[in-house]
Amino acid sequence: MQLIPYIIKHTQLPEKGVQNTVELLDQDCTVPFISRYRKERTGNLDEVQIGAIVTFKAQFEALEKRKAAIIKALEEQEVLTTELRQKIGNAGDLTTLEDFYLPFKKSKKTKAETARKNGLEPLAKIIMAQSRNFGDEIEFEASKYLSDTVENEDKALEGARHIIAEWINERADIRNQIRYQLEKFAQITTKVISTKKEEEKAQKFRDYFDWSESLGRCPSHRLLAILRAENEGFIRVKIEIDNERALQKIEDRILKSNNACSAQIKLAIQDAYKRLLFPSLSNETLKKAKEKADESAIQVFSNNLKQLLLGSPLGEKRILALDPGFRTGCKLVCLSAQGDLEHNETIYPHAPKNDSKGAMRKISSLADAYKIEAIAIGNGTASRETEQLIKRIQFRNPIEVFVVSEAGASIYSASKIARDEFPNYDVTVRGAVSIGRRLADPLAELVKIDPKSIGVGQYQHDVDQNKLKTSLDTVVESCVNSVGVNINTASVPLLSYVSGIGPKLAENIVAYRNEQGAFESRTAIKKVPRLGGKAFEQGAAFMRIKQAKNPLDDSAVHPESYGIVEKMAKDLGKKVSDLIGNKQLLQSIDLNAYCTENIGLFTLKDIIKELEKPGLDTREKAKVFTFDQNIRSITDLETGQLLPGIVNNITNFGCFVDIGIKESGLIHISNLSDTFVKDVNAHVSLHQQIIVKVLEVDVPRKRIQLALHQ
Repeated sequence: MQLIPYIIKHTQLPEKGVQNTVELLDQDCTVPFISRYRKERTGNLDEVQIGAIVTFKAQFEALEKRKAAIIKALEEQEVLTTELRQKIGNAGDLTTLEDFYLPFKKSKKTKAETARKNGLEPLAKIIMAQSRNFGDEIEFEASKYLSDTVENEDKALEGARHIIAEWINERADIRNQIRYQLEKFAQITTKVISTKKEEEKAQKFRDYFDWSESLGRCPSHRLLAILRAENEGFIRVKIEIDNERALQKIEDRILKSNNACSAQIKLAIQDAYKRLLFPSLSNETLKKAKEKADESAIQVFSNNLKQLLLGSPLGEKRILALDPGFRTGCKLVCLSAQGDLEHNETIYPHAPKNDSKGAMRKISSLADAYKIEAIAIGNGTASRETEQLIKRIQFRNPIEVFVVSEAGASIYSASKIARDEFPNYDVTVRGAVSIGRRLADPLAELVKIDPKSIGVGQYQHDVDQNKLKTSLDTVVESCVNSVGVNINTASVPLLSYVSGIGPKLAENIVAYRNEQGAFESRTAIKKVPRLGGKAFEQGAAFMRIKQAKNPLDDSAVHPESYGIVEKMAKDLGKKVSDLIGNKQLLQSIDLNAYCTENIGLFTLKDIIKELEKPGLDTREKAKVFTFDQNIRSITDLETGQLLPGIVNNITNFGCFVDIGIKESGLIHISNLSDTFVKDVNAHVSLHQQIIVKVLEVDVPRKRIQLALHQ
């Protein structure tokens, strides 16, 4: 099997687009660059389609690597035939490949191998032949194989059955038949471990203490919860199918007579099924179900992360940020419009000191001194009390007040990135700075934190961690490049996600910027040490220069296309700057006149769209939100209440909503709409401001059931 047909088979994408995309990937081009600036080559494939090509390209390469290893092992054993080589070459997946290799694996000492050493393989072949001549005299035939290690006829027949059981286990058609039974009919059942039943930690899994359902229909979140409960030692998990039906399917494929030989084969079939086939294939089936559940959970996490990273920025505003607290006080920082720390101190408006008047005076004076335009309050401990305090202050100028998620702020404040940014400040100051910067630009600040620490995942610690990291890194890269970065203010973590740049070049860019001053043009980026032509090609269009001499440097137009824009302007008798934002003039251009061998209408239309609103941030601006001031804790909730809330996590089974108290409420998927809901994301998005209705409050278990108010 060849690479391109393999990818086409799994993606159903056009051959030319797949071929050219693979060529670009082999040239170390990134997905954001290919999807944005090589549309003519790919046939306008988007990031998702190109990402699928990347995935199946990697799968194919892993499959080919495994084939090469198996062929080498078979050659060393001198058992590789032309037919077997062809079968291995044509194998389209790892499962089929491993089935071909199974009979030749050098396994540990097995019952079948012991029987062979005892000289019983000829007897096994006689039995499998099911000849009528030996049908009723099989014990007499078995007596011919007695030895010091084979004491009697029963031992001889048992050894022969072990060999037959191994043959049955190695037959691909039989393995596929059992796989089919498992895929279609497997039940997953659980049983609570009685000694653990009453433990407090076990209670969150009590729904699965005695559970049974179709494995194929078990939703990803439930399967991951069941497997977590098993891993933590609270339940036992079994996979079950109709064993009699499975055994009958095997017998139908093997038995050709009804005599003493067939009786021995029946016993061997039962042994093969119970000892070899079912344990192996049920584990394989559960593993595949887990992989499918992982993919679903990772997709949920990726969708949430994308929405979070592309959350509404306030923009370049002077911000006063507060990390609230009671006993330790509220850490306060004042930030410039560029996010630089200008002032920090601690105030104590709440218990035990209760210096609310002093705190209000301090905040008011700092707001005047630093010309504060917005206040950001972390949503952790004492958040509501601090918000109420702020709203009692009479500011001289209008100031918007925002409550900002603190998720992951403590991780950032103790990280090397934070220490490098603020070496002379402690973790509390760094945490407050992060809260303020998140309000200004969520993307620029959240890229500094491991996505798994942000708290928008579903069973994130239970899924394949390598696949999770790859998926989340792809999401971050996509978000950063879709928005673009200001190269003169971007941090190392933000720059490292720019197409073609990476951590080392990001460090070089910032070091060069610190030594030489701000970049004045995109061309100047080439002066950064070790930033070669390939990195410039891949990344230049995603890095913006504000107030640049060439207005195209603050746009998504790639430098390789500057000449075309300049020609458009010249043909119109205008300057390039005259085209910027002039929609009527831009729409009058005949794009067909500017098509070249490498640049076609896809790219030209993108250029015109970008020139209409160059460097436009497509994210919505942050909006002020206020919780119900009468709700302070879960005990204040009553069935039927309508409350404002913010969606703070989305899963396959619903979404969680922050209603201004410690516990988030759950809107189950069945309570999102009066009609059937297939996709939660079709009804709500992360950080969306909504109105919810309280359906049920379970104070002891700290659970709140909500419904989306239509």
